[in-house]
Amino acid sequence: MTKAIRIHTPGGPEALVYEDVEVPSPGPGEVLIDQGACGLNYIDVYHRTGLYPLPSLPAVIGMEGAGTVAVVGEGVAAFKPGDRVAYADAPPGSYAAQRLMPWHRLVKLPDAVNDQQAAAMMLQGMTVEYLIRRTYAVQPGDTVLFHAAAGGVGLIACQWLNHLGATVIGTVGSDEKAALAKSHGCHHTINYREENFTDRVRELTDGAGVPVVYDSIGKDTFEGSLDSLRPRGLMVSFGNASGPVEPFNTALLAQKGSLYLTRPTLLTYNAQREDLEASAAALFDVVTAGKVKIEVNQTYPLSETAQAHRDLEGRKTTGSTVLLP
Repeated sequence: MTKAIRIHTPGGPEALVYEDVEVPSPGPGEVLIDQGACGLNYIDVYHRTGLYPLPSLPAVIGMEGAGTVAVVGEGVAAFKPGDRVAYADAPPGSYAAQRLMPWHRLVKLPDAVNDQQAAAMMLQGMTVEYLIRRTYAVQPGDTVLFHAAAGGVGLIACQWLNHLGATVIGTVGSDEKAALAKSHGCHHTINYREENFTDRVRELTDGAGVPVVYDSIGKDTFEGSLDSLRPRGLMVSFGNASGPVEPFNTALLAQKGSLYLTRPTLLTYNAQREDLEASAAALFDVVTAGKVKIEVNQTYPLSETAQAHRDLEGRKTTGSTVLLP
């Protein structure tokens, strides 16, 4: 038995139940991990509420974690007991002291990266990697708009975009978050509670707009994000923090300048083993070189995961948050 957080029915933070669960021995192709830390991400909220339905309930949620290999199943040659590993992938189940994972969704951790850093950066960091290197390959001199610039993904993105030579415009919800984003490489911050971000983007770009917008907010920012793009710009909608984007007539994309729209996911971009390994390697490279610093700004005992979810949804967190089994 191990301690874990499960949901029995979708709902609010109160649906998160801290309880004993059975962890079977690893089967063929599986690895049993003693977890040192679990990542907290907005996709966990979507699983908890049922926005992204899980195959069956009750279920342990959580998509990201790091720890040490305890036991390997039949046919696993890439890992051995004692190896330090991390992941940010399906199946859900990271909110636990121990768990099973398919070996091919794990990566080995460099010695320079500890468990808490890994649990704070794998999902968010590889998300940034695919967004800025593959969904839209940001070039030196590009100006980009990144929403929620003081969040976990945002702070990594600001640093990495800076490393690529881009100018970063970021939206934030307070002066404190503006200062945090700027200290991580965001060149221009827009407090969306005080300014119209679309007007400010146009002002900062001399009316031209930006070639790409990275939007994890969803419903509240969607149309304004489209209005921030230059003709033939790319709208990257990769989250729904304010709720799902409502259905719209695709002719709107034509009216606003022959725009492109994509709804990418990390699971698709890293579905192949070689893509996962390349994405993780790129992340480890910028982190170990000091180009991107991973800061764990909040930690909670696993037993207090419900409060962690309340704080995340209440926008009381900054940077990365880690749960400790």
